[in-house]
Amino acid sequence: MALRKKIRRTQSGFTLVEALISILILSFGVLSLAAVYAQGMYFSSLTQYDYIAEKKAEQAIEAIFTARDTSNLTWSQIMNVSGSSGADGGVFLDGPQPMLVPGTDGLVGTVTDSGSTDEVITIGPNPSGQIGTSTDLTVDLNPWMTRTIQITPVNAETNLRQITVTINYKVGKLSRTYTLISYISSFA
Repeated sequence: MALRKKIRRTQSGFTLVEALISILILSFGVLSLAAVYAQGMYFSSLTQYDYIAEKKAEQAIEAIFTARDTSNLTWSQIMNVSGSSGADGGVFLDGPQPMLVPGTDGLVGTVTDSGSTDEVITIGPNPSGQIGTSTDLTVDLNPWMTRTIQITPVNAETNLRQITVTINYKVGKLSRTYTLISYISSFA
């Protein structure tokens, strides 16, 4: 009779505990990535509102420059109501103002805006894909968006003023601010 040799085989692999720990670590990593992705989607959705704020600040600055260039406003009128002196007072209202359609002077944030309607912007076409109709997708900028126009003299420069336009808006629970600073001279 031949002797049989005992062959000892060892098995290697993962135990159940090791497999469960691996699954737990992998799950934690995947869920963390999902949370980062969701937060990224939320902040990328804010870019539309950031863009609106930027354009509304630019609109105010450009209107002031145009009013100066076309002589619709005198140099003494390009001031805030509280910051002006003399008979010709400034026309720009102090503090945060609602986003309204410009008044009779065509400028936003002035005393003539009183009684104007809320500013509404078109953000997309109607469900049938046409734009320029009464059924376009629109957003009323009030009351969640305000604009502050602050005009201050520059020290030692009688013909130079700083214009600071600040747009404050709230999207969900998040409050955001966009500020645009420009300078204007009395020379057109």
